[in-house]
Amino acid sequence: MCVAGGDRIALFAVICGVFSRVLVKPIELIKQELRASPKVWLVTGVAGFIGSNLLERLLVLDQTVVGLDNFFTGKRKNISEVKSLVTHSRWQRFTLIEGDIRDPSTCAKACEGTDFVLHQAAIGSVPRSMEDPLLSNEVNVCGTLNMLLAARDRRVRRFVYASSSSVYGDCVEIPQSEGTIGRPLSPYAASKYTGELYAGVFSSAFGLETIGLRYFNVFGPRQDPDGAYAAVIPRWISAMIRGEPCFINGSGETSRDFCYVENVIQANLLAAVTDNPDAPGQAYNVAVSEQTSLNQLFRALYSRLSVHCTHLLNYEPVYRDFRPGDVMHSLACIDKARDLLGYSPTHGIQAGLDASLDWYRTNLS
Repeated sequence: MCVAGGDRIALFAVICGVFSRVLVKPIELIKQELRASPKVWLVTGVAGFIGSNLLERLLVLDQTVVGLDNFFTGKRKNISEVKSLVTHSRWQRFTLIEGDIRDPSTCAKACEGTDFVLHQAAIGSVPRSMEDPLLSNEVNVCGTLNMLLAARDRRVRRFVYASSSSVYGDCVEIPQSEGTIGRPLSPYAASKYTGELYAGVFSSAFGLETIGLRYFNVFGPRQDPDGAYAAVIPRWISAMIRGEPCFINGSGETSRDFCYVENVIQANLLAAVTDNPDAPGQAYNVAVSEQTSLNQLFRALYSRLSVHCTHLLNYEPVYRDFRPGDVMHSLACIDKARDLLGYSPTHGIQAGLDASLDWYRTNLS
């Protein structure tokens, strides 16, 4: 049977896609393999919201973890909370290095003997980057470059790093897929995209296996109201509990793809240990592919909190000007992460809010 040229290309793509999926392992199998053969992990930004959640999961999986943090935005109470949630024997597997990724010698020390790096350290927040572009560049670009150099020189097996949906900038394509991005709209977005470029260079030029994860508005336990990722959720919950104004920037029709932190943990584990040879050297969306407007988010939070907080009767949001540097809509296509990494989010926004609300109510009141 003869196959036309275009059909041959399509057939080849289908075969490659099937082959890639065959190489993908389910997350539960990966957890079993990690427990059976523990590894050494470095988590930068370990005292942050996402970093401390990664620390907790790795320790529960009986891994050895080195954490690096300078506590500029990370919280010591996050580390203490993890300690209270794991057994003493597991906690003994954790070593904390208090230091800064802007210091190359600190990065080198932290990478010594490490199998996998989960690079979460960053100066987040679009508004902060608008106020202090130099700091964003120093940490997110120079700090990431220091970590890449250290990982290369210490022969780390794989370098998984946190990127951001902000790299899509003014891209009008919805949902947003990895192959098409726009112009960055903030120094934070520019710094995250530059980190992706450096990681790509280290992958192709130096053979360091890198995988980038473009987080879409992550939320969950240990997220500070002033935190870098999806701060709107803890900020609004805190405001509602305290009876303070809940501000919406713009009309409220701005939309986001809110991603519960459990999905992010899964993506990091999959990215670190995947055997799929097509996976490294690329960036992937980490989200649920579910669009929620700020008005919808307000109603979801209000409906959950109003049954506990009687003072919320007749409570309404306060609308104000749209924030410079923000994008109007954010929605991820997660097909690439599903096909090449085996990523399958377990929590949509409603399930994520249900899973984390008790923590928010206890810690933000």
